[in-house]
Amino acid sequence: MSIEVKNEFGKIDITNDVIAQVVGEAAIECYGIVGMASRHQIRDGLTEILRKENFGRGVIVRTIGDEIHIDMYIIVGYGTKISEVAYQVQSKVMYTLKKTLGMTVTSVNIFVQGVRVTNL
Repeated sequence: MSIEVKNEFGKIDITNDVIAQVVGEAAIECYGIVGMASRHQIRDGLTEILRKENFGRGVIVRTIGDEIHIDMYIIVGYGTKISEVAYQVQSKVMYTLKKTLGMTVTSVNIFVQGVRVTNL
C-alpha cells in the first residue's frame, strides 16, 4: 500500500514502510520511550525491542478514504506517567509527519506493550 500525493509538479507515492520509519524515528526521540515493540509479541518474542530497521513491525499505517490512521506499539520506561508519554508521542508523530511528508494524520493510537526499567 502507498499514499499518493499530487501537486503541480507531478505525483509522489509514499509507501507505508516509509511512513512507519518516520513515525518510529519520531517516537523514539520522546522522553519515556524505551523502544518500539512488535504488534505480535507472542509470535515474535515477548522480550524483543525493535531496532531502528524494524520499526515497521511496530507501526501500522491504515488509510481509509483520505484519512490516515496510525497504530503504534511502544514500551515505556518505568516511573514515567504513561498517559503523558503517550500524549507526547502522539503530538510528536503528528507534527513530524506534517513537517517532513506534508501529511495530516487523523488519529495516532498508542498501544503500550510493556514497561521496562531503564539503566540510569
